[in-house]
Amino acid sequence: MIPAIGMVVGILVGLLFHPTVPVWMQPYLPIAVIAALDAVFGAVRAVLDGIFNDKVFVISFLSNVVVAAFIVFLGDQLGVGSQLSTGVVVVLGIRIFSNVASIRRHLFHA
Repeated sequence: MIPAIGMVVGILVGLLFHPTVPVWMQPYLPIAVIAALDAVFGAVRAVLDGIFNDKVFVISFLSNVVVAAFIVFLGDQLGVGSQLSTGVVVVLGIRIFSNVASIRRHLFHA
């Protein structure tokens, strides 16, 4: 439940303070957010499965964001940034929906 609360608090802080994102970071932010959401939904799933480990969550969260940002950076350097960004979004999107389906089965037994 802590990851979900942290996500809600982060969203509220972002809505209240309206942070600006530097231009050089703008291509990486959406991918980093999707990678972070993947880690958060994975953590919620782990809590419901009874196997949550805070160390695994932190490492997963940070490594997802760093690897996703690196893939987008590499794509930009190779001139295929949008294709690699799409690949990252598809892979992480599939993982997010898989975790949400598992959470739904836990909560609604359906």
